Amino acid sequence: MDILIRIGQLLLSLTILVFIHELGHFTMARLFKIRVNKFYLFFDPWFALFRYKPKNSDTEYGIGWLPLGGYCAIDGMVDETLSDIGEASDAKPWEFRSKPVWQRLLVMAGGVIFNFVLAMLIYGAVAYTWGTTHIPMQNIGDNLSYTSVGHAMGLVDGDRPYAVDGKVLEEYDPMMIQTIADGKTLTVVRPHIGNVDIAVPVDMVEATLATDSAFMYLNVPAVVGEVLPGSNAERDGFREGDRILALDGNERRGLATLLPAIQASRGDSVLVTVQTAGGQVVTRYTVADKEKGLGIVFRQPGEVFGMETRTYGIFESFPAGIREAVKQLKSYVGQLKYIATKEGASKLGGLGTIGSLFSPMWDWHSFWIMSAFLSVILAVMNLLPIPGLDGGHILFLLVEWVMGRPLPIKWQTRIQIAGMLFLLALMLYANIMDVFRFLF
Repeated sequence: MDILIRIGQLLLSLTILVFIHELGHFTMARLFKIRVNKFYLFFDPWFALFRYKPKNSDTEYGIGWLPLGGYCAIDGMVDETLSDIGEASDAKPWEFRSKPVWQRLLVMAGGVIFNFVLAMLIYGAVAYTWGTTHIPMQNIGDNLSYTSVGHAMGLVDGDRPYAVDGKVLEEYDPMMIQTIADGKTLTVVRPHIGNVDIAVPVDMVEATLATDSAFMYLNVPAVVGEVLPGSNAERDGFREGDRILALDGNERRGLATLLPAIQASRGDSVLVTVQTAGGQVVTRYTVADKEKGLGIVFRQPGEVFGMETRTYGIFESFPAGIREAVKQLKSYVGQLKYIATKEGASKLGGLGTIGSLFSPMWDWHSFWIMSAFLSVILAVMNLLPIPGLDGGHILFLLVEWVMGRPLPIKWQTRIQIAGMLFLLALMLYANIMDVFRFLF
Protein backbone atom coordinates (compact mmCIF):
# COMPACT_ATOMS: atom_id res chain seq x y z
CA MET A 1 0.00 0.00 0.00
CA ASP A 2 2.87 2.38 0.85
CA ILE A 3 4.34 2.10 -2.63
CA LEU A 4 0.97 2.84 -4.25
CA ILE A 5 0.60 6.00 -2.16
CA ARG A 6 4.08 7.12 -3.18
CA ILE A 7 3.36 6.41 -6.86
CA GLY A 8 0.09 8.37 -6.62
CA GLN A 9 1.84 11.38 -5.09
CA LEU A 10 4.64 11.23 -7.67
CA LEU A 11 2.22 11.13 -10.62
CA LEU A 12 0.07 13.96 -9.25
CA SER A 13 3.10 16.12 -8.51
CA LEU A 14 4.71 15.57 -11.93
CA THR A 15 1.38 16.24 -13.65
CA ILE A 16 1.09 19.62 -11.92
CA LEU A 17 4.72 20.57 -12.52
CA VAL A 18 4.77 19.55 -16.19
CA PHE A 19 1.50 21.37 -16.87
CA ILE A 20 2.83 24.58 -15.30
CA HIS A 21 6.12 24.24 -17.18
CA GLU A 22 4.44 23.90 -20.58
CA LEU A 23 1.97 26.64 -19.63
CA GLY A 24 4.99 28.93 -19.23
CA HIS A 25 6.10 28.29 -22.81
CA PHE A 26 2.52 28.62 -24.07
CA THR A 27 1.87 31.89 -22.26
CA MET A 28 5.08 33.53 -23.46
CA ALA A 29 4.47 32.36 -27.04
CA ARG A 30 0.94 33.75 -27.12
CA LEU A 31 2.15 36.99 -25.49
CA PHE A 32 4.34 37.58 -28.55
CA LYS A 33 1.64 36.37 -30.96
CA ILE A 34 3.44 33.14 -31.86
CA ARG A 35 1.22 30.32 -33.03
CA VAL A 36 1.13 27.20 -30.82
CA ASN A 37 0.07 24.11 -32.76
CA LYS A 38 -0.26 21.69 -29.83
CA PHE A 39 -0.43 21.91 -26.05
CA TYR A 40 -0.21 18.42 -24.53
CA LEU A 41 0.07 17.00 -21.06
CA PHE A 42 2.10 13.76 -21.44
CA PHE A 43 3.36 12.45 -24.77
CA ASP A 44 1.09 11.05 -27.47
CA PRO A 45 3.04 8.75 -29.83
CA TRP A 46 0.55 7.01 -32.17
CA PHE A 47 -2.55 8.13 -30.25
CA ALA A 48 -3.86 10.45 -27.51
CA LEU A 49 -6.26 9.79 -24.65
CA PHE A 50 -7.95 13.13 -25.24
CA ARG A 51 -7.70 15.89 -27.82
CA TYR A 52 -9.70 19.03 -28.46
CA LYS A 53 -9.30 21.94 -30.84
CA PRO A 54 -11.62 24.89 -30.15
CA LYS A 55 -13.35 26.54 -33.06
CA ASN A 56 -11.25 29.31 -34.65
CA SER A 57 -8.22 28.26 -32.59
CA ASP A 58 -4.81 27.32 -33.95
CA THR A 59 -4.02 25.15 -30.93
CA GLU A 60 -4.96 21.53 -30.33
CA TYR A 61 -5.13 20.64 -26.62
CA GLY A 62 -4.71 17.05 -25.47
CA ILE A 63 -3.60 14.43 -22.98
CA GLY A 64 -1.16 11.77 -24.12
CA TRP A 65 -0.88 8.24 -22.82
CA LEU A 66 2.86 8.28 -21.97
CA PRO A 67 3.29 10.08 -18.60
CA LEU A 68 6.92 11.12 -19.06
CA GLY A 69 6.41 14.84 -19.50
CA GLY A 70 4.51 17.05 -21.90
CA TYR A 71 5.11 19.43 -24.76
CA CYS A 72 4.10 22.68 -26.35
CA ALA A 73 4.53 22.57 -30.16
CA ILE A 74 5.43 26.13 -31.11
CA ASP A 75 5.16 26.92 -34.80
CA GLY A 76 8.47 27.68 -36.51
CA MET A 77 10.86 26.48 -33.82
CA VAL A 78 12.42 24.04 -36.31
CA ASP A 79 11.54 24.59 -39.96
CA GLU A 80 10.66 21.29 -41.64
CA THR A 81 9.95 22.66 -45.15
CA LEU A 82 13.52 22.65 -46.50
CA SER A 83 14.27 22.82 -50.23
CA ASP A 84 16.52 20.38 -52.03
CA ILE A 85 19.55 22.60 -51.57
CA GLY A 86 18.91 22.88 -47.81
CA GLU A 87 17.63 26.45 -47.68
CA ALA A 88 14.83 27.24 -45.25
CA SER A 89 11.51 28.62 -46.38
CA ASP A 90 10.60 32.23 -45.59
CA ALA A 91 9.52 32.79 -41.99
CA LYS A 92 5.87 33.64 -41.44
CA PRO A 93 4.91 36.52 -39.08
CA TRP A 94 3.34 34.12 -36.56
CA GLU A 95 6.32 31.79 -36.41
CA PHE A 96 8.81 31.53 -33.56
CA ARG A 97 11.80 32.05 -35.90
CA SER A 98 10.44 35.37 -37.18
CA LYS A 99 10.55 37.01 -33.75
CA PRO A 100 13.44 39.01 -32.22
CA VAL A 101 16.00 37.01 -30.22
CA TRP A 102 14.93 38.53 -26.90
CA GLN A 103 11.34 37.40 -27.42
CA ARG A 104 12.44 33.88 -28.34
CA LEU A 105 14.65 33.77 -25.24
CA LEU A 106 11.66 34.60 -23.04
CA VAL A 107 9.54 31.95 -24.77
CA MET A 108 12.20 29.29 -24.13
CA ALA A 109 12.74 30.46 -20.55
CA GLY A 110 8.98 30.57 -19.88
CA GLY A 111 8.81 27.02 -18.49
CA VAL A 112 11.73 27.62 -16.12
CA ILE A 113 10.29 30.94 -14.95
CA PHE A 114 6.85 29.44 -14.29
CA ASN A 115 8.33 26.47 -12.38
CA PHE A 116 10.35 28.73 -10.11
CA VAL A 117 7.40 31.08 -9.53
CA LEU A 118 5.28 28.02 -8.72
CA ALA A 119 7.85 26.91 -6.13
CA MET A 120 7.74 30.35 -4.50
CA LEU A 121 3.93 30.30 -4.43
CA ILE A 122 3.78 26.79 -2.95
CA TYR A 123 6.34 27.57 -0.26
CA GLY A 124 4.42 30.75 0.53
CA ALA A 125 1.08 28.93 0.71
CA VAL A 126 2.62 26.25 2.95
CA ALA A 127 4.00 28.93 5.27
CA TYR A 128 0.57 30.60 5.45
CA THR A 129 -1.35 27.32 5.99
CA TRP A 130 0.96 25.38 8.29
CA GLY A 131 3.66 27.85 9.29
CA THR A 132 7.30 26.82 9.36
CA THR A 133 8.85 24.53 11.95
CA HIS A 134 12.45 23.75 12.83
CA ILE A 135 14.57 22.33 15.60
CA PRO A 136 16.81 25.05 17.09
CA MET A 137 20.45 24.01 16.67
CA GLN A 138 21.18 24.60 20.33
CA ASN A 139 18.56 21.97 21.26
CA ILE A 140 20.57 19.24 19.51
CA GLY A 141 23.16 19.20 22.30
CA ASP A 142 25.79 16.47 21.88
CA ASN A 143 23.54 14.13 19.89
CA LEU A 144 25.38 14.23 16.55
CA SER A 145 27.72 11.48 15.39
CA TYR A 146 30.02 11.68 12.38
CA THR A 147 31.22 9.13 9.86
CA SER A 148 34.78 8.64 8.62
CA VAL A 149 34.92 11.86 6.57
CA GLY A 150 33.94 13.98 9.57
CA HIS A 151 36.40 12.21 11.83
CA ALA A 152 39.19 12.67 9.25
CA MET A 153 38.65 16.46 9.21
CA GLY A 154 38.87 16.60 13.01
CA LEU A 155 35.27 16.30 14.19
CA VAL A 156 34.42 14.08 17.15
CA ASP A 157 31.06 12.57 18.02
CA GLY A 158 29.09 15.03 20.12
CA ASP A 159 30.35 18.15 18.32
CA ARG A 160 27.48 20.53 17.55
CA PRO A 161 27.91 22.76 14.46
CA TYR A 162 27.69 26.37 15.57
CA ALA A 163 28.78 28.53 12.63
CA VAL A 164 30.25 28.41 9.12
CA ASP A 165 32.75 31.19 8.36
CA GLY A 166 31.36 33.09 11.32
CA LYS A 167 27.71 32.84 10.22
CA VAL A 168 25.72 31.23 13.04
CA LEU A 169 23.62 28.16 12.19
CA GLU A 170 20.29 28.85 13.85
CA GLU A 171 18.38 25.72 12.74
CA TYR A 172 19.20 22.03 12.54
CA ASP A 173 19.03 20.89 8.93
CA PRO A 174 19.81 17.25 7.99
CA MET A 175 21.10 18.59 4.63
CA MET A 176 23.47 21.16 6.13
CA ILE A 177 26.44 19.34 4.60
CA GLN A 178 26.18 21.64 1.57
CA THR A 179 26.25 24.73 3.79
CA ILE A 180 29.35 23.37 5.53
CA ALA A 181 31.02 22.38 2.26
CA ASP A 182 30.54 25.90 0.86
CA GLY A 183 32.54 27.37 3.73
CA LYS A 184 36.19 27.33 4.75
CA THR A 185 35.87 27.08 8.53
CA LEU A 186 33.32 25.17 10.59
CA THR A 187 33.00 26.22 14.22
CA VAL A 188 31.60 23.55 16.54
CA VAL A 189 30.67 23.44 20.20
CA ARG A 190 32.61 20.54 21.74
CA PRO A 191 31.31 19.15 25.07
CA HIS A 192 33.40 20.23 28.08
CA ILE A 193 35.75 22.27 25.86
CA GLY A 194 33.81 24.99 24.04
CA ASN A 195 34.14 26.38 20.55
CA VAL A 196 36.58 24.65 18.20
CA ASP A 197 37.39 25.71 14.61
CA ILE A 198 37.65 22.96 11.98
CA ALA A 199 39.06 23.51 8.47
CA VAL A 200 36.63 22.34 5.80
CA PRO A 201 38.37 20.24 3.09
CA VAL A 202 37.54 21.19 -0.49
CA ASP A 203 36.63 17.58 -1.37
CA MET A 204 34.33 16.99 1.62
CA VAL A 205 31.20 16.23 -0.42
CA GLU A 206 33.00 14.00 -2.92
CA ALA A 207 34.60 12.06 -0.06
CA THR A 208 31.22 11.65 1.64
CA LEU A 209 29.60 10.40 -1.57
CA ALA A 210 32.41 7.85 -1.95
CA THR A 211 31.65 6.37 1.50
CA ASP A 212 28.03 5.63 0.53
CA SER A 213 26.88 6.97 3.91
CA ALA A 214 25.75 10.25 5.41
CA PHE A 215 28.23 12.84 6.68
CA MET A 216 26.59 12.85 10.12
CA TYR A 217 23.77 11.21 12.03
CA LEU A 218 21.39 12.67 14.59
CA ASN A 219 21.24 10.34 17.58
CA VAL A 220 17.54 10.67 18.39
CA PRO A 221 17.03 9.19 21.87
CA ALA A 222 14.81 6.10 21.75
CA VAL A 223 11.92 7.51 23.79
CA VAL A 224 8.64 5.60 23.71
CA GLY A 225 5.85 7.71 22.25
CA GLU A 226 3.16 5.04 22.04
CA VAL A 227 2.86 1.36 22.96
CA LEU A 228 0.67 -0.50 20.50
CA PRO A 229 -2.36 -2.15 22.12
CA GLY A 230 -2.02 -5.94 22.40
CA SER A 231 1.72 -5.86 21.62
CA ASN A 232 4.48 -7.69 23.44
CA ALA A 233 5.75 -4.34 24.73
CA GLU A 234 2.39 -3.61 26.40
CA ARG A 235 2.32 -7.06 27.96
CA ASP A 236 5.88 -6.69 29.31
CA GLY A 237 5.34 -3.34 30.99
CA PHE A 238 6.67 -0.70 28.58
CA ARG A 239 5.12 2.73 29.02
CA GLU A 240 5.06 6.08 27.22
CA GLY A 241 8.09 8.14 28.20
CA ASP A 242 10.39 5.14 28.73
CA ARG A 243 13.83 5.56 27.15
CA ILE A 244 15.61 2.49 25.79
CA LEU A 245 19.32 2.53 26.61
CA ALA A 246 20.55 -0.91 25.59
CA LEU A 247 19.54 -4.13 23.86
CA ASP A 248 20.94 -7.46 25.14
CA GLY A 249 23.49 -5.51 27.16
CA ASN A 250 24.80 -3.54 24.18
CA GLU A 251 24.44 0.23 24.50
CA ARG A 252 22.29 1.73 21.76
CA ARG A 253 22.84 5.46 21.41
CA GLY A 254 19.56 6.48 19.88
CA LEU A 255 17.29 5.20 17.14
CA ALA A 256 20.05 5.13 14.49
CA THR A 257 21.61 2.07 16.13
CA LEU A 258 18.57 0.69 18.00
CA LEU A 259 16.21 0.19 15.04
CA PRO A 260 18.62 -2.00 12.99
CA ALA A 261 19.26 -4.10 16.12
CA ILE A 262 15.51 -4.59 16.65
CA GLN A 263 15.12 -5.56 12.99
CA ALA A 264 17.87 -8.16 13.35
CA SER A 265 16.25 -9.57 16.52
CA ARG A 266 12.72 -10.09 15.16
CA GLY A 267 11.35 -13.43 16.26
CA ASP A 268 13.74 -13.65 19.24
CA SER A 269 13.52 -12.72 22.88
CA VAL A 270 15.60 -9.66 23.86
CA LEU A 271 16.75 -8.06 27.10
CA VAL A 272 15.95 -4.34 27.05
CA THR A 273 17.54 -1.82 29.41
CA VAL A 274 15.11 1.03 30.05
CA GLN A 275 15.18 4.34 31.88
CA THR A 276 11.62 4.98 33.01
CA ALA A 277 9.94 8.39 32.91
CA GLY A 278 10.64 8.58 36.65
CA GLY A 279 14.40 8.12 36.11
CA GLN A 280 14.69 4.50 37.30
CA VAL A 281 16.87 2.15 35.20
CA VAL A 282 15.36 -1.34 34.84
CA THR A 283 15.71 -4.34 32.52
CA ARG A 284 12.83 -6.17 30.86
CA TYR A 285 12.64 -9.26 28.72
CA THR A 286 10.36 -9.08 25.71
CA VAL A 287 9.99 -10.62 22.24
CA ALA A 288 10.62 -8.73 19.01
CA ASP A 289 7.60 -9.71 16.91
CA LYS A 290 8.31 -10.63 13.25
CA GLU A 291 5.68 -8.14 12.05
CA LYS A 292 5.47 -5.40 14.70
CA GLY A 293 8.96 -5.48 16.18
CA LEU A 294 8.72 -4.40 19.82
CA GLY A 295 5.27 -2.91 19.25
CA ILE A 296 6.54 0.59 20.06
CA VAL A 297 6.14 3.88 18.20
CA PHE A 298 9.09 6.10 19.11
CA ARG A 299 8.94 9.86 19.43
CA GLN A 300 10.02 11.86 16.40
CA PRO A 301 13.06 14.21 16.53
CA GLY A 302 10.84 17.28 16.88
CA GLU A 303 9.06 15.75 19.88
CA VAL A 304 12.34 14.82 21.56
CA PHE A 305 14.38 17.97 20.94
CA GLY A 306 11.55 20.49 20.75
CA MET A 307 10.26 22.30 17.69
CA GLU A 308 9.82 26.01 17.13
CA THR A 309 6.91 27.03 14.91
CA ARG A 310 6.47 30.38 13.26
CA THR A 311 3.12 31.45 11.83
CA TYR A 312 2.72 33.86 8.92
CA GLY A 313 0.02 36.28 7.85
CA ILE A 314 -0.96 36.56 4.20
CA PHE A 315 1.47 39.42 3.55
CA GLU A 316 4.36 37.72 5.37
CA SER A 317 3.92 34.29 3.84
CA PHE A 318 4.93 35.01 0.26
CA PRO A 319 8.20 36.80 1.09
CA ALA A 320 8.90 33.71 3.22
CA GLY A 321 8.08 31.55 0.18
CA ILE A 322 10.50 33.53 -1.98
CA ARG A 323 13.27 33.14 0.62
CA GLU A 324 12.72 29.39 0.86
CA ALA A 325 12.65 28.93 -2.93
CA VAL A 326 15.89 30.89 -3.31
CA LYS A 327 17.46 28.87 -0.48
CA GLN A 328 16.52 25.57 -2.16
CA LEU A 329 17.74 26.89 -5.51
CA LYS A 330 21.16 27.77 -4.11
CA SER A 331 21.40 24.43 -2.34
CA TYR A 332 20.49 22.38 -5.42
CA VAL A 333 22.78 24.34 -7.74
CA GLY A 334 25.58 23.81 -5.22
CA GLN A 335 25.00 20.04 -5.29
CA LEU A 336 24.60 19.84 -9.06
CA LYS A 337 28.31 20.21 -9.75
CA TYR A 338 28.97 16.84 -8.11
CA ILE A 339 26.93 14.96 -10.75
CA ALA A 340 29.91 15.16 -13.10
CA THR A 341 32.12 13.32 -10.59
CA LYS A 342 32.42 9.55 -10.37
CA GLU A 343 30.93 9.56 -6.87
CA GLY A 344 28.04 11.83 -7.86
CA ALA A 345 27.19 9.81 -10.98
CA SER A 346 26.89 6.67 -8.87
CA LYS A 347 24.14 8.38 -6.81
CA LEU A 348 21.95 9.33 -9.79
CA GLY A 349 18.40 8.08 -9.51
CA GLY A 350 15.31 7.96 -11.68
CA LEU A 351 11.60 7.88 -10.97
CA GLY A 352 12.07 5.31 -8.20
CA THR A 353 14.44 7.59 -6.30
CA ILE A 354 12.13 10.59 -6.73
CA GLY A 355 9.10 8.55 -5.63
CA SER A 356 10.91 7.38 -2.49
CA LEU A 357 11.19 11.02 -1.36
CA PHE A 358 7.43 11.21 -0.86
CA SER A 359 5.80 10.15 2.39
CA PRO A 360 4.43 6.58 2.60
CA MET A 361 1.26 8.14 4.01
CA TRP A 362 -0.76 10.75 2.13
CA ASP A 363 0.08 14.01 3.81
CA TRP A 364 -0.69 17.26 2.01
CA HIS A 365 1.93 19.26 3.87
CA SER A 366 4.80 16.96 2.88
CA PHE A 367 3.31 16.55 -0.62
CA TRP A 368 3.40 20.27 -1.33
CA ILE A 369 6.85 20.72 0.21
CA MET A 370 8.22 17.95 -2.02
CA SER A 371 6.37 19.30 -5.09
CA ALA A 372 7.88 22.76 -4.54
CA PHE A 373 11.35 21.23 -4.28
CA LEU A 374 10.80 19.20 -7.47
CA SER A 375 9.62 22.37 -9.21
CA VAL A 376 12.97 24.00 -8.33
CA ILE A 377 14.80 20.92 -9.63
CA LEU A 378 12.79 20.94 -12.87
CA ALA A 379 13.62 24.62 -13.40
CA VAL A 380 17.34 24.11 -12.81
CA MET A 381 17.62 20.94 -14.90
CA ASN A 382 15.85 22.55 -17.84
CA LEU A 383 18.34 25.43 -17.80
CA LEU A 384 21.29 23.10 -18.39
CA PRO A 385 22.79 23.89 -21.83
CA ILE A 386 22.03 20.43 -23.21
CA PRO A 387 20.34 20.19 -26.62
CA GLY A 388 16.85 18.82 -26.13
CA LEU A 389 16.33 20.86 -22.96
CA ASP A 390 15.22 24.48 -22.75
CA GLY A 391 18.81 25.40 -21.92
CA GLY A 392 19.95 23.93 -25.24
CA HIS A 393 17.52 26.15 -27.16
CA ILE A 394 18.63 29.14 -25.10
CA LEU A 395 22.26 28.34 -25.96
CA PHE A 396 21.40 28.35 -29.69
CA LEU A 397 19.72 31.73 -29.27
CA LEU A 398 22.68 33.22 -27.38
CA VAL A 399 25.01 32.00 -30.14
CA GLU A 400 22.73 33.67 -32.68
CA TRP A 401 22.71 36.88 -30.65
CA VAL A 402 26.53 36.96 -30.53
CA MET A 403 27.10 35.89 -34.15
CA GLY A 404 24.28 37.95 -35.61
CA ARG A 405 22.82 34.93 -37.43
CA PRO A 406 21.43 31.54 -36.37
CA LEU A 407 23.20 28.23 -36.75
CA PRO A 408 22.16 26.43 -39.94
CA ILE A 409 18.94 24.47 -39.48
CA LYS A 410 20.60 21.17 -40.37
CA TRP A 411 23.21 21.64 -37.64
CA GLN A 412 20.59 22.60 -35.08
CA THR A 413 18.66 19.44 -35.97
CA ARG A 414 21.73 17.21 -35.71
CA ILE A 415 22.75 18.71 -32.38
CA GLN A 416 19.18 18.36 -31.08
CA ILE A 417 19.13 14.66 -32.02
CA ALA A 418 22.48 14.10 -30.29
CA GLY A 419 21.19 15.88 -27.18
CA MET A 420 18.01 13.81 -27.09
CA LEU A 421 20.01 10.58 -27.40
CA PHE A 422 22.21 11.72 -24.52
CA LEU A 423 19.18 12.54 -22.35
CA LEU A 424 17.53 9.19 -23.13
CA ALA A 425 20.76 7.39 -22.19
CA LEU A 426 20.97 9.40 -18.95
CA MET A 427 17.35 8.58 -18.06
CA LEU A 428 17.95 4.90 -18.82
CA TYR A 429 21.08 4.87 -16.65
CA ALA A 430 19.32 6.61 -13.73
CA ASN A 431 16.38 4.19 -13.77
CA ILE A 432 18.64 1.14 -14.11
CA MET A 433 20.50 2.38 -11.02
CA ASP A 434 17.14 2.50 -9.20
CA VAL A 435 16.45 -1.11 -10.11
CA PHE A 436 19.97 -2.12 -9.09
CA ARG A 437 19.61 -0.47 -5.66
CA PHE A 438 16.20 -2.09 -5.15
CA LEU A 439 17.49 -5.58 -5.95
CA PHE A 440 20.84 -5.35 -4.23
